[in-house]
Amino acid sequence: MQGGHMEVEEPLRLSSVLTSSKPSHLPSLTKLVGTLGPNSRSVETIEACLNAGMSVARFDFSWLDSDYHQETLQNLRLAMKNAKKLCAVMLDTVGPEIPICNQNGKPIELKADDHITITSDVSREPSAEFLPVDYSGLSKILKKGDTVFLGQYLFTGSENNSVWLEVLETNGQDVMCLIKNTATLAGFILMHVSQVYESLPNLSDKDKKVISEWGSRNNVDFISLSYTRNVEDVRELRAFLRTNNLHETQVFAKIETVEGLKHFCEILQEADGIILGRGNLGIDLPPEKVFLFQKSAVYKCNMAGKPVIITRVVDSMTGNLRPTRAEATDVANAVLDGADGILLGAETLRGLYPIETIKIVGRICAEAETVRNHSVHFKRISKHVGEPMSHAESVASSAVRAAIKVKAALIVVFTSSGRAARLIAKYRPPVPVFAVVIPRLRSNSLKWTFTGSAQARHLLGVRGIYPILASPNVATSGASSEESGLNLALNHGKSVGLLKPNDQIVVFQKIGDSSVVKIVEFQA
Repeated sequence: MQGGHMEVEEPLRLSSVLTSSKPSHLPSLTKLVGTLGPNSRSVETIEACLNAGMSVARFDFSWLDSDYHQETLQNLRLAMKNAKKLCAVMLDTVGPEIPICNQNGKPIELKADDHITITSDVSREPSAEFLPVDYSGLSKILKKGDTVFLGQYLFTGSENNSVWLEVLETNGQDVMCLIKNTATLAGFILMHVSQVYESLPNLSDKDKKVISEWGSRNNVDFISLSYTRNVEDVRELRAFLRTNNLHETQVFAKIETVEGLKHFCEILQEADGIILGRGNLGIDLPPEKVFLFQKSAVYKCNMAGKPVIITRVVDSMTGNLRPTRAEATDVANAVLDGADGILLGAETLRGLYPIETIKIVGRICAEAETVRNHSVHFKRISKHVGEPMSHAESVASSAVRAAIKVKAALIVVFTSSGRAARLIAKYRPPVPVFAVVIPRLRSNSLKWTFTGSAQARHLLGVRGIYPILASPNVATSGASSEESGLNLALNHGKSVGLLKPNDQIVVFQKIGDSSVVKIVEFQA
């Protein structure tokens, strides 16, 4: 409850607990980001993930090389063609991670209460007694009582492939630690020490190489900037993107350290979106503080009208077919808080049930959306924006208000840049928004090109928006362009079973220099 208002509609919605969930014609309004990897890279699996509701595919370059990810991306493109669904591509940077030098890849068994030494002497063989790291300043930064985490993805201490250590003392280039839980470390092992990230460049040489080669060649839609600490990290990445002709690529700042939390407001102003990396945040923050940060950060993103994505929601589904009760509740609470999307990492990358995970998380999101109190959120946004509103904001909010009042089945918005659709999404309409993206003709000194495809894919990261890319002839057909675009949207709504005769549709469009909201009735 905030300000005396319930986030959940009550009490009429509580009766739905005992009734079957309604079949949905579209996936959840909340967007689902799936990380593609060993267990989710075949054409058949990716196609099933798209049909289950995945709208953004994430490529994590801390795993394997560019050739591997290129092959996966080719499979994604073929799956998109087969499924006739649009999917955006997100490149996840590695950032200032510190790997354990374990070239032989042999498993290392660690036992609780034993001692182990982390050393910058990389000539040492990794073992249960010594772990070499290629970072010389570690012993100068750490002190007695500090915490060090080792593993790949799940730094919770409850699983058997990651471990947390307590620093006992430092001596020269060595850091002596107490092992706090029994685990077996294997493969690519990362060390997490929050104090170290402040002294390393955020955009590593590896990241720059991947972006300039793989990212530029594939014209990626989003870059997730890992370990974002301050606004300068975002600006540095933007400048680097410009030098590599990635002018349209959007930057999602991944907040996963206390340093990023301290500068959150400035980062939010500069970034296109936010990812709350709760895995590392859960290490940097005391457990009792994580939910406070999530609620505060999501609220600020909602007020700014920028998408926010939550990570680490169903860790147990990496190896299990069902989430825990706490995880299911966590997903729903993220939706009720106002999250635009849910990011699945290990759950789909190497998890045993990537397709089922997307389906289940999508169903939980959809159920939470049906009971969210949209009117309360609308009022809160309107109050935050204040008066006088800008012309665009006023019309966008009016479109959502109209959709709520007439219980519309759909909102249709015409846009070229995507801005109008984002403004509508900011007011969290309870119904899908079909964004008809009208291509624009653009020229440089060499050729004429149509824009639109990148703008459409960018909308796949925003809650509730389903982009429909209009053909170039719609953009040049004069007065009939809106009519053609509206028919395109309505036909799609009918084909997916969203529209039935006499349904109300709210339409947002620009006519000349004016923005207009109108209500039309669907006739089959």
